[in-house]
Amino acid sequence: MGGLKLKALTPAHVQSLYRDRLDSGLSPATVHKIHVILHKALDQAVRWSLMLHNPTEVVKPPRPAPEGIRPLDREQAKALLEAAYGDRFEALYVSAVTTGLRQGELLGLRWEDIDLENGLIRIRRTLTRHKGRLILGEPKTKRSRRTVRLTEVAVEALKGHLARQMEQMKHLGDLYEDLGLVFATERGTLVNPTNLRERSFAPLLRKAGLPTVRFYDLRHTCATLLLSRNVNPKIVSEMLGHATIAITLDTYSHVLPNMQDSAARALEDALR
Repeated sequence: MGGLKLKALTPAHVQSLYRDRLDSGLSPATVHKIHVILHKALDQAVRWSLMLHNPTEVVKPPRPAPEGIRPLDREQAKALLEAAYGDRFEALYVSAVTTGLRQGELLGLRWEDIDLENGLIRIRRTLTRHKGRLILGEPKTKRSRRTVRLTEVAVEALKGHLARQMEQMKHLGDLYEDLGLVFATERGTLVNPTNLRERSFAPLLRKAGLPTVRFYDLRHTCATLLLSRNVNPKIVSEMLGHATIAITLDTYSHVLPNMQDSAARALEDALR
């Protein structure tokens, strides 16, 4: 590194590098990326016997500041779904807002996971990226394996989506790669989340006249709408697949004061 031989590199040198980069104006997130790249490079140096140990193993990199959640409010959520009407991914956006599923969980769904008659979705897998390739893997946690009830609006949207997908399969014939996916490309393959964001979600937000938010904020939208309607946080936690209810309460603490106001009014009414 510069004029320093690899064998002479110590954790103190690495920590000093991170401090210097932060002081120069780089964000914690950028310095964390430097750490990730350096860690991988020095791991390779250890495998090639160029150094005995990887000094980044014992260095604590700066933690990126967590991104704030930006849920849509009730009117904004309605505007999004109205703009999505007739869109090829209409059912995806309806499902995202009404179930709170993660993007990877939605894009990993197969039709065998959905019971349209009883209005249920079973989460069994998720779309992930491994070594640059999109694959279907295990859900994030044990709690992520769950069953979520669908709204009537979501059921109808999924039924229409299935009908259009069947027409697409019939039209393409052998050119359609049927993987059983609910949300797939026009040829039936896995949807690239980056393409979804840039070619579908971002234009949809502009069409609806909404601020720029992440797809993940649709999950936050579902949770905040439920909590603001006084749905039990335990139910919301199970629906979202959080490992503990504490995660739900910490994440959506901004909604809780309104819930406490409602609770206080309920007690006043009860004691009159």
